[in-house]
Amino acid sequence: MNIEKLKIGIIGCGTIGTEIALACRGRLKDKVILSAVCDANAKSAQALIDKTGLGIGMLGLDEIIKEAQFIVEAASASISSEVLKKCIGLKRDCLIMSVGGLIGGEGLLEEAKKKGIKVYIPSGALCGIDGLKSAMAGKIDSVTLTTRKPPKGLVGAPYLKEQKIDVENIKKETVVFEGSAQDAVKGFPQNVNVSAVLSLAGIGARKTTVRLVTSPDYTKNIHEVEVTGEFGRMSTITENVPSKTNPKTSALAIFSAIATLEAAVSSVRIGT
Repeated sequence: MNIEKLKIGIIGCGTIGTEIALACRGRLKDKVILSAVCDANAKSAQALIDKTGLGIGMLGLDEIIKEAQFIVEAASASISSEVLKKCIGLKRDCLIMSVGGLIGGEGLLEEAKKKGIKVYIPSGALCGIDGLKSAMAGKIDSVTLTTRKPPKGLVGAPYLKEQKIDVENIKKETVVFEGSAQDAVKGFPQNVNVSAVLSLAGIGARKTTVRLVTSPDYTKNIHEVEVTGEFGRMSTITENVPSKTNPKTSALAIFSAIATLEAAVSSVRIGT
């Protein structure tokens, strides 16, 4: 059998999209070929193209999904559900990074499953997702996520603007949000994507509790997950080093995306 490389299309040319593109040129080069990229900001797309040196094309949203055989969404929660809809319509398997955009639209995942479309969701900056999935075979009483981030990793969040909270002037450890994961992904779309991953793996966004804490003394993004239920109690702590190019993104989230893509394409064979 003649095995061809899988044509990958990346939507979103920021920190994660760029690192995935570099992985396509590096560790995944024998399995995939990056055929095109897409971004609402043409300068970001061109910067990615220049950095990879692959001479790839810059396409619109509809065009890239038609062109590529596998789609990677690394844009934002505001567009991830639209990307998934289009992938379902054009029968493209995909990897969704901005999972927060699927909260409230979980029916899309069911539709994809029914139509045989594979949707890959990386565990991101969390550990313990497999344990939570196992516990879901029984009764779960509670799932709580406590996220600790340096102030600079929260700057610009819609919730902070609405509540007029200036995190850059916070002098001590402060809880800036406590509520459901559903509200967390709306108020902090670039900061607590892990809460969406946790919700989809567990008891849902309305029942999952999120606490967001910040302090000028923090140097890492720390996620603590506590699950209680019929199985007993599970607690995990993940201390993440922020990405060197974007403090809002944990390095582990990038590694998780690359590892998930690698596993996904390893099971795909194109050509005869």
